[in-house]
Amino acid sequence: MTRKLTEVTELKNDCRSATSWQRVTAAFNSWRTRRHEHAPPTGDTESPAPEPVPGANTPAASTLWRMRTTVKDEPGSLASLCTALAEHRVDILSLQTHPLAEGTVDEFLLRAPGELPASGIATAVRTAGGTDTWIERADAHDLVDAPTRVLGLAARTALDAAELPLALRQLLGRCTIRSQPSPAGGGRASDGVPVEGALDDTVMRLRAPEGGVITVERPYLPFTPTEFARARALVELDARLGPRVPHGRDVLTLAEGSDITVRRADTRDLETARAMHERCSERTLRLRYHGPVRDADRYLNHLLSPRFGRTLAVQTASGRLVGLGHLLWDGDETEVAVLVEDAWQRRGVGGELLGRLVAMAAEGGCRSVYAVTQASNTGMVAAMRGLGLPLDYQVEEGTLVITARLGESVSTGAGELGSASAS
Repeated sequence: MTRKLTEVTELKNDCRSATSWQRVTAAFNSWRTRRHEHAPPTGDTESPAPEPVPGANTPAASTLWRMRTTVKDEPGSLASLCTALAEHRVDILSLQTHPLAEGTVDEFLLRAPGELPASGIATAVRTAGGTDTWIERADAHDLVDAPTRVLGLAARTALDAAELPLALRQLLGRCTIRSQPSPAGGGRASDGVPVEGALDDTVMRLRAPEGGVITVERPYLPFTPTEFARARALVELDARLGPRVPHGRDVLTLAEGSDITVRRADTRDLETARAMHERCSERTLRLRYHGPVRDADRYLNHLLSPRFGRTLAVQTASGRLVGLGHLLWDGDETEVAVLVEDAWQRRGVGGELLGRLVAMAAEGGCRSVYAVTQASNTGMVAAMRGLGLPLDYQVEEGTLVITARLGESVSTGAGELGSASAS
């Protein structure tokens, strides 16, 4: 459950529950603080090992690098840089230029000898006149040229409104994306952001299609005007197309013989989702939301919104909603959450939802997902273990955070429910 949702629910509890809520919130925020303490790597010391480069004799024969450097906007500056790289047997696979008011930011995809470290490349670039050089390891996915990658992201965004945060993240690299909804009453959360957006070094702010603000931060590397224009174009495309969710659905037969339908859901399912909450027991709601829940109106609209993630719904043959699964974009992290109506628990519904959500996260390029629950929620613990993925557990004052690392593929039918593969 994200921090905002925790705060909303906390307001709904009585004084006795608030004390428990404060402990849960403090523990969860302490865990989040530790997860966000580390900064992205600035060199090759913390970067993951590169994938094998196509055409190389062995995986260690060469290494792919992504590099940015600022050069003077004058004849011969780029040629000097290319000559310096060639002297170290570094092959330039692609080059993009980002014009600035003074100078140009050149973005390279390089293939270098395996024994040449990032520091050696940076030194050669600095000697040739490059400044503000940034370098990190790349992999085979970076071999796709920029126009093809941008067109693929635009196509994904056009098919599914929930793709916008993921598309922005894949367009801009490691960054934190947060959405601020418009104020209650239909006002616009302008907060000083003009219609065309605002760019300030490592932070860009864009007017969200529904009236809020999308904030994108990348502290380790300033955004260029070219990147800002690309991001703004994706947001404008999303706004022009309006609300949309893929209509695919799967009909499954549970082990005990009942048929269920799994499909994507959005805010149009608000009434049926509220009705399901009313049928759930207090214990079921407490395990899902970590405290008593008396009013779903204030957070269900957020959970069902494709702007903040993806939602899967489970329906019976009669059309009754009996389960909800949420994949939430929580800044630079991804949360999974599942709620199953009491009468349908322990039939495999929760495990089915969780597996599909994790598959969606993996296909969206997420490296891990986490679930926040209570240590007594044995059903959720079992469902996470059933994924067959490496798990990390953290327990503080009854709050259990389970993180699954998505290093292995998850076999489900999530692709048939509108989840696009990563480009």
